[in-house]
Amino acid sequence: MIIGTAGHIDHGKTALVRALTGVDTDRLPAEKARGITIDLGFAYRRVPGAETLGFVDVPGHEAFVHNMLAAALGIDFVLLVVAADDGPMPQTREHLQIVDLLGVERGIVVLSKCDLVSSERIAEVGAEVHRLLDRTSLATAEIMPVSIVTGEGVAAVEAHLLDAARSMPLRCLDGRFRLAIDRSFSLSGIGTVVTGTLVSGTISREEELEVFPTRTRLRVRGVQVHGAPAEQAIAGQRTALNLAGISTGDLARGMTLAPPDTFQTAARL
Repeated sequence: MIIGTAGHIDHGKTALVRALTGVDTDRLPAEKARGITIDLGFAYRRVPGAETLGFVDVPGHEAFVHNMLAAALGIDFVLLVVAADDGPMPQTREHLQIVDLLGVERGIVVLSKCDLVSSERIAEVGAEVHRLLDRTSLATAEIMPVSIVTGEGVAAVEAHLLDAARSMPLRCLDGRFRLAIDRSFSLSGIGTVVTGTLVSGTISREEELEVFPTRTRLRVRGVQVHGAPAEQAIAGQRTALNLAGISTGDLARGMTLAPPDTFQTAARL
C-alpha cells in the first residue's frame, strides 16, 4: 500500500512519517537548512502478513505543489495532516482538491500538534475539517488527534494503517505496464535509475520499454521494489528501474515508461 501525505507547510507531515517509520524523509541539505520539505521523500515499513507500506512525503509549500502532484497519482491511501493550532490552511484545501480530483477514497485526517492546544480547540478544528471534507472523496475519513511530542495518537494511526494494508485488495495486474517517473538519477557503477509508483501491469529485467513523450527505446537492467532487489515489480509498488540505452539528462519527472508502440502522446485541455 502506497501512503501519501498531504497538507499545509509546517503542519507536521514529515515528523509523522518519521514517527511511523523511523525515517527522516528530508534528505536534501537545503531541506535540513531551511527546515521545510522541498522535494518528495520516501520511506518504507515492512508489514507481517501484508504488502510493504510505502510512504511518499510531499512538500506543503505552495511553490512546490508540482512536486506534490508528481507523487499523488500513485497513492492508495492519504494522510491529510492539519495542525490543530492553525486549522485548515490554503495548501490544506489545495491538496485536498488534488486528492479529490484523483479520486483517492481511502485515508484519514491527522490533527497534529494537539499538545499545543486545548481539547476545545481540537474539537473546533475537527468540526472545521469535517465541513471541509464534505462532498469530497474523503468525506467519511476518520479524524485522529496526534502529538509527535507526547506520542498521543501515533499508535492509533499506525494500527489504522496496518488494518488498511491488510484489507486492501490487490491491483489488477492485467493492464499494460505504465510507470510515471518521479525521480531520475545516475549511480556510480550502475548508471541511470528512475523511480515511481507502478500504475499498472508488471515489469521484469531485460524487458524493452519506451519513454514518453520522447519515444526513446531502452532496456531494463535491474528492478528494485520498496528499496530491495526484485525479479519483478507489480502494479501498486514503489519501483526503481536501472535502465540501459538512455542517460539521466534525457529523463525528467513527469515522463512515463511503457512497452514500445502501445501508447500515443497527446495534450488535453
